[in-house]
Amino acid sequence: MTIRVIIVDDQAMVRAGFAALLSAQADIDVVGEAPDGRAGVAVSRSAHPDVVLMDVRMPEMDGLAAARELLSPPPGVVHLPKVLMLTTFDVDDYVYEALRAGASGFLLKDAPPADLIAAVRIVAAGEALLAPSVTRRLIADFAQQRPAPRRERSQRLRGLTPRETEVLELIARGLSNQEIAARLVVAEQTVKTHIGRVLSKLGLRDRAQVVIFAYESGLVTPGDATA
Repeated sequence: MTIRVIIVDDQAMVRAGFAALLSAQADIDVVGEAPDGRAGVAVSRSAHPDVVLMDVRMPEMDGLAAARELLSPPPGVVHLPKVLMLTTFDVDDYVYEALRAGASGFLLKDAPPADLIAAVRIVAAGEALLAPSVTRRLIADFAQQRPAPRRERSQRLRGLTPRETEVLELIARGLSNQEIAARLVVAEQTVKTHIGRVLSKLGLRDRAQVVIFAYESGLVTPGDATA
């Protein structure tokens, strides 16, 4: 299946470079470009991409606001793309808010070309591109904000089995599937099965939303995350 992509960035050279790189892949089709978030939302609504590469800092409407609008569509819009945020710096202040808005991950603009191609495929497949460095920043943000657990989220945890709750907690601590499998002494495929059930029961889309949910429900706190 061909992955339909649009590129939203205020730098024309960046858009052209990414478009040339991605279009050269047999399974990726660049179906649109936009110079700012507002135009990106409009192009996405008309082109129906699978993945939107979205710059964080742009005029008119930044990537955070655009991601929020794309992923909270008006009634009647049924196709929701995956949003992969692009950033120049690995210390972006928007990480937490972008993930809460529904972004499926972050990628540095200066990442190797192979990483960009892989990221598009990973996100299109429904996985989250949540690197350990992003998870650490997410934890640091919670350490500063310390949001109160949301009661409705805490109640939703009751629908999970003890093992599913354990897997949810380990994801939030930043462990990979392989590391979770080693910790629980189970096969990696078993971990994937548990994650699938957690996503289904909690109504979450991907790993990024799992991390957000774990903290906002109070299941995991910043102090726990380094345990």
